[in-house]
Amino acid sequence: MGLSTHVLDTMHGTPAAGMEVALYTTEGEHATLVKRFTLNDDGRSDGPLYDNASLKAGTYRLVFDVAGYFKARGVQLPQPNFLNRVALDFGVAHTDQHYHVPLLVSPWSYSTYRGS
Repeated sequence: MGLSTHVLDTMHGTPAAGMEVALYTTEGEHATLVKRFTLNDDGRSDGPLYDNASLKAGTYRLVFDVAGYFKARGVQLPQPNFLNRVALDFGVAHTDQHYHVPLLVSPWSYSTYRGS
């Protein structure tokens, strides 16, 4: 299955449909944009970000536009807001395995883990 992501809005108890996300490859401090996408109604990308054939061992970054998402949902955020974009840096060691990177998020907190 390669690489995938899923975002759950813990404030509203729903998938984060419509959230903008960017995927990067990273090398040290240098990041290269791979793609930008919008999460579907289930809070997921429409397909894998990489399938197993194209996923390479290395480091990656997913950047989630948390503030933009909550503003679009009508949430009144303070200025400056507590979370703007959440960047998750992670490594892929085994390209024959599925790397699922979920994000649970509210305007004030987030958590992640390696899912299945």
